[in-house]
Amino acid sequence: MKKITSSLTLVFLLLTAFMQAQGTIRGTVVDGENGTPLPGVNVVVEGTTNGVSTDFDGVFEIQVVENTGSLRVSYVGFKPSTLAFDLSGKKVVDLGTINLEMDSDALDEVIVKAYSLAIDRKTPVAVSTIKAETIQNELGSQEFPEILKTTPGVYVTRGGGGFGDAELRIRGFNSENVAVMINGIPVNDMENGRVYWSNWAGLSDVASSMQVQRGLGAAMIGLPSIGGTVNIVTKSTDIEKGGNVMMTTGNDGYTKYGFKLSTGLLENDWAATVSLSRTTGEQFVDATTIDAYSYFLNVAKKIGENHELSFTAFGAPQRHGQRQNRLLIDDYRRSERGIRTNTDFGYKNGQLVNIEDNFYHKPQMSLNHYWTINDISSLTTAVYYSFGTGGGGGTAGTNKFGKYDTDYRTQEFGPVDLDKIIAENKALGQATSAETFLRASRNNHQWYGALSTYNTELSEYIDLTAGVDIRFYQGDHYTELTDLLGGAFYVDNNDVNNPNKVVRVGDKYNYNDTGYTNWQGLFAQAEYNKDAISAVISVAGNNTSYKREDYFKYTPDDPLRETDWVNFTAFSTKGGVNYRIDEKHNVFGNLGYFERAPFSNAVFLNNTNVTNEDAVNQKIFSAELGYGFRGDNFRADLNVYRTQWMDRTYTVSRTANNIQYTANILGIDALHQGVELELQYRPIETLTLTGMASLGDWQWANDVNNVQVFDDQQNPIGDPIDIYLDGVKVGNSAQTTFALGADYAVLASTTVRASFNYAADYYADYDVTGRSVEGLPQTWKMPDYGVFDLGLTHRFNFGGFNTQINANIFNVLGTEYISDAQDGDGSVAETALVYYGPGRTYTIGAIINF
Repeated sequence: MKKITSSLTLVFLLLTAFMQAQGTIRGTVVDGENGTPLPGVNVVVEGTTNGVSTDFDGVFEIQVVENTGSLRVSYVGFKPSTLAFDLSGKKVVDLGTINLEMDSDALDEVIVKAYSLAIDRKTPVAVSTIKAETIQNELGSQEFPEILKTTPGVYVTRGGGGFGDAELRIRGFNSENVAVMINGIPVNDMENGRVYWSNWAGLSDVASSMQVQRGLGAAMIGLPSIGGTVNIVTKSTDIEKGGNVMMTTGNDGYTKYGFKLSTGLLENDWAATVSLSRTTGEQFVDATTIDAYSYFLNVAKKIGENHELSFTAFGAPQRHGQRQNRLLIDDYRRSERGIRTNTDFGYKNGQLVNIEDNFYHKPQMSLNHYWTINDISSLTTAVYYSFGTGGGGGTAGTNKFGKYDTDYRTQEFGPVDLDKIIAENKALGQATSAETFLRASRNNHQWYGALSTYNTELSEYIDLTAGVDIRFYQGDHYTELTDLLGGAFYVDNNDVNNPNKVVRVGDKYNYNDTGYTNWQGLFAQAEYNKDAISAVISVAGNNTSYKREDYFKYTPDDPLRETDWVNFTAFSTKGGVNYRIDEKHNVFGNLGYFERAPFSNAVFLNNTNVTNEDAVNQKIFSAELGYGFRGDNFRADLNVYRTQWMDRTYTVSRTANNIQYTANILGIDALHQGVELELQYRPIETLTLTGMASLGDWQWANDVNNVQVFDDQQNPIGDPIDIYLDGVKVGNSAQTTFALGADYAVLASTTVRASFNYAADYYADYDVTGRSVEGLPQTWKMPDYGVFDLGLTHRFNFGGFNTQINANIFNVLGTEYISDAQDGDGSVAETALVYYGPGRTYTIGAIINF
């Protein structure tokens, strides 16, 4: 009944909205001195809280309910401007180019410099920008990085389908090799480079923009981004006073609600913004339950004319059910639940239990100081702290969770009968170790960092940027027993300091160690900009240090218990030139060489304290050419790239026949090259068409000889093997993608949109050690697929408040497609273990601004 009432209310609001007379106002805001587009400019209808911000091309579009009025255009460091508008029966009014003048008495936050953002037709990199309105209107229940799926070179998969389990890949490189920053601060895991999007779920509520720089990128910190760089900029204190409340509902009980409130800049020069939200329900896959919160706080103070302090804190404590185990294609066909099938949950006393789950809370706090030293120099400094607590659940002991084991399932592929396992454990008696139980792999950490960037004008045409990047990371890793499933205890023999240790709920067992990572980086960049030419050259150096301490494998007096620091010093340089042929055409080129340290698991193999002396820096060379066209109603970007990855760190960890083994593969090279095209066309004022194409050729470039495989005690298994990879396609990302989209204003206040995404040449992931026989076929190529989405956004005045309804239907046609695969024996479909992408899903939500 509640769902019906909620749906009827939203329908009533939507029908009421169509009766409102509204229109659209567009414009482009630029720096009046040099014509450079200004991102993040606030555009507000005076006397209301109806406002938007410009994208990174300086473009804005705002829907208004008034026929006449004025817009206030404001940006920190510039004088505000007020512009009158008069719809006079028109649906759309284009104000053209709006020039803002620098304000010598105002504080320039140097947002672009501090956050390493690229500027259109100036920065010589391939870049795509998603503005806040797009995220707000189109994301729905999708994972945050899925908003990038229509970007060239980008492939996003939801993995097993759990909340926040998405994987982002750019130009064939996975998340370990994509630099992700939030307000200029790096968030990739210090030990393994990964990004866990469930930790940042609340960012979609407060994101001002999201910029993807493919390839070398414009990031000035000493952070090597092989595939690309993602910059997420949150809303700050320059937004206008006001706020909103929002509520979204969707398939499978998905519900999200929350609010955002901002004071605006007060007379005493203080400002604050706060946002809170909660998400519950499920995803498309069975038992992927969600219970997540998110919070965001920004407090700032302007101090005099030249200083500003800004404190930001945000986080997203959450727990969600997962689907960790892939299935055969035939398994999904045989299962009653089809592509929703999840074998990683069960019932205990009638209550659903996620056997595989994830629970984590990783707040990040930063204090930023913006200092305008004089007319030509500024200093931006951020000190930050992040701590994470949580981990991922799973099974332990005797395996009674097999997908084909009907003895412990109500039916084939059905939920696990945990009550039966509990009964068997109880039958063992209080003096016997439990056979089967649940555990959690914990990864708690603390991360401290400081990032300081100095910018000055060396001359009228040359700017210099230099800075320091310092980080310290400590990660505590252990297994925690979480549920004995009716047993009395478990006996663990993995702690040499406590043999035959009796373990109960909450105790550590199996492994217990701490990893330390230090990073010290320096960077400098010179930027030239005169007339039609802008050029940049940068150099960076960093030292990465690893240390490991193991409390279970070694006794306190064992010299191996704590390792020495292992250091890797790396260097990078990159440069590029952009030439603006005229107001419409520009070309650019860039190239770079950089090194990066191997990850911790390649330095300390198989979770031991024996240092891998053969671990070396990875080397990357990248080059790119690009062309851009900016017409009155048409724009296009074309890029060609080539990235060579040499001495890639590739560490394989696998379990076969109940034996865990590892292999550290040295000297492996890869070549990633391709062409990308991005288009936007507006044939009439009310219709915008978009398109993109990305054609990649990503493959391994050599064979590797004499690779030794080791067991979990670092003992060699068999003789060294040769691995035949030359010419084998890189798996795990679609090498060919296309997208088409359309946004049409059917009314001045109502926009409908449609998009189609197509993926092809998508090769399954695979264990490279399995390619030890010459002449094996390519890894299995998954079927091509296309997914069609629809959406609607409607704005209206309801009870004196500016209100907006967003409705989205994803995968409208219910296309069944494989989104992820692990190659099996024989490089054929029958033996591949796969995840299917979600079927048809939907969300509908309302935002009330005040």
